Amino acid sequence: MRAPPADLPIVFADAGIVAAGVTILDAISLSIGPGAPSVLIGPNGAGKTTLLRAATGLTPLSRGRVTWGGREASPPTRRAILLQRPVMLRRSVGGNVRYALRVAGIPRAEHAPRTADLLALVGLEGLQRRPARRLSGGEQQRLALARVLARDPAVLFLDEPTASLDPYATKAIEDVVRAIAARGVKVVVSTHDLGQARRIGGEIVLLHRGRLIESRPTAEFFTDPRTPEAKKFIAGELLI
Repeated sequence: MRAPPADLPIVFADAGIVAAGVTILDAISLSIGPGAPSVLIGPNGAGKTTLLRAATGLTPLSRGRVTWGGREASPPTRRAILLQRPVMLRRSVGGNVRYALRVAGIPRAEHAPRTADLLALVGLEGLQRRPARRLSGGEQQRLALARVLARDPAVLFLDEPTASLDPYATKAIEDVVRAIAARGVKVVVSTHDLGQARRIGGEIVLLHRGRLIESRPTAEFFTDPRTPEAKKFIAGELLI
């Protein structure tokens, strides 16, 4: 897994999305480049999920533009997104991954070694034969990560991957994110967890009411926030 420059940087230029008369993203100008994970934070309704979907090309813009490696038209073959609450197929753990490899067009001869590699990456190497629906919530989320990685994405988008998970399961997901990033995959992740943002983020992107408030390296964001909204959010105060 390597992230070639083909899809990077992802650049939003005055990008906006309006649905049913409601502005969801408002004049976003942002560049997401190679390197450590980019973490989107902000209160509910800030626009994090919509920004992720727009970055993958799943949700079209109402105005402005988004480019991938300088191109507006870019097939999403090297981009993948994992949304909340993934569905487990009625197969074994290994069967779920092999199905994803088949859908991705991976030759059958490569399925066994690729399945073993992906399950080892997410810490499920000893559970190949277990029914996927008998896994814990955290294990199911790691299996979902293995499935989405079957496409060998250069850029991986994760929407609240640890929502509702306990601290142990959360740490396991964060370890996987670090391992994925170490393989050269660009990870863009949304979260409500400021501790998680500190632990895994190379840069922080704060959204509020669909607008970009701050985009800065993680250490700078937390030690020297520049905007009132950032200071309030770090302090745990409600942004309204």
